[in-house]
Amino acid sequence: MKLEVINPFDQSTVAELPHDHGAPLERKVAAARQAFEEWRGVPLENRIDKVRSALRYFNVHADDIGREVTAQMGKPLAQSRREVATMLERAHYMIGIAGNTLAPEILPPAAGLHRRIEHAPLGVVFVISAWNYPLLIAVNVVVPALLAGNSVLLKHSALTPLTGRRFQDAFAGLSEKPLVTALVLTHRETARLAADRRLNYVAFTGSVRGGRQLYRALASQRLIDIGLELGGKDPAYVAADADVDSAVRSIVDGACYNAGQSCCAVERIYVHRSLYDRFLSGAAALTNAYRWGNPADETITLGPLASRANRDLLEKKILAAKRRGARVMAGGKRPDGDRGNFLCPTVMADVPQRARLMREESFGPVMPVAAVSSDEEAIARMNDSDFGLTASVWTRDRERAERFAAALEAGTVYQNRCDYLDPALPWTGVKDSGKGSTLSRYGFYALTRRKSVHFREVAS
Repeated sequence: MKLEVINPFDQSTVAELPHDHGAPLERKVAAARQAFEEWRGVPLENRIDKVRSALRYFNVHADDIGREVTAQMGKPLAQSRREVATMLERAHYMIGIAGNTLAPEILPPAAGLHRRIEHAPLGVVFVISAWNYPLLIAVNVVVPALLAGNSVLLKHSALTPLTGRRFQDAFAGLSEKPLVTALVLTHRETARLAADRRLNYVAFTGSVRGGRQLYRALASQRLIDIGLELGGKDPAYVAADADVDSAVRSIVDGACYNAGQSCCAVERIYVHRSLYDRFLSGAAALTNAYRWGNPADETITLGPLASRANRDLLEKKILAAKRRGARVMAGGKRPDGDRGNFLCPTVMADVPQRARLMREESFGPVMPVAAVSSDEEAIARMNDSDFGLTASVWTRDRERAERFAAALEAGTVYQNRCDYLDPALPWTGVKDSGKGSTLSRYGFYALTRRKSVHFREVAS
């Protein structure tokens, strides 16, 4: 049985790939372990040079890779090309901090003692990556894992397996055995492999349900760490003193970029009553300006949803919100002539806090909006969620922003910005948004273990 990759725009077959299983899979796992044993002995500065050189592959093949991403999951081509460029920026940032972050920490001298802390590689890192940002999500772990001295088994999403092969090709030849091996696995085979004792760390990006199942299974069998990047229901608050026009532009983009298929997309919007009507009219006007169609067309700004089932589910949630009194200000339906998995960018006003659109992850271009009367009410509503990935506050007042940063239960709090990853900061979540960190120096710490070296000198 093969994995069939379907183009979400025209439903054509992009690729058919065989699943890994049995003896061939066993050989790949064994080779990854052998690659680690060789790679761990390569000096850090040499690993850095080799990884930097390997990344040139993405520059050489940037156009083909961007088109592959678009064909597999529907991202508009201009956004796919931007993802290639952003991936390289992140990778090179991590390369730039690797030397200082991974260098041994030498403790102050003590009589007759030498003491240091080393950042030792873990071994084989199993990366289970998601489809919505197939390059960015994978690079967050693959590059720092290699820099730290690990090898990687990369199981990419069933929607974007060709991207996994691109990573494998890019890093081929760094050692005698492959340092990055792309795998095509069923869910059952993925769970089985995660428990294999030759693997030393699991990095999972996906659904809350999938993360919980994997975490539960690993905890019952293995004493290894797991990084979980799960869902989001990220709120934005437009305060009374906000630059409302700027807030509208950024929030709509943060909700609709990549058709809203981002764990850190803006999915809940709270607006101070004094700006409520102005925000709604501005947001509705902007969403109506999106151009949908074949994502391979460089002028398109809205691609199809990767999943037709999710489009259908979002329509049900929109209808349920309307029954609870919400008003559709823009969108709320499929575009005329739709032949892909499209949903018009949607702005909904007066959405109740308990509506599914305010509670459950949407993963689509839908903006539920509600009015609030105070900062305190905004904080309470923003924290009233099972998720805690990012949150944004739109205000000219730094002191107000600091109050929100202290009070909000989120891994990242923005002022006048949203839907952005800075590789200098750890990417992390709380509650059902996951555990652990990628990016920044903390991303390296998750992929290494501390080794204490404690030598006592004996006089001769």
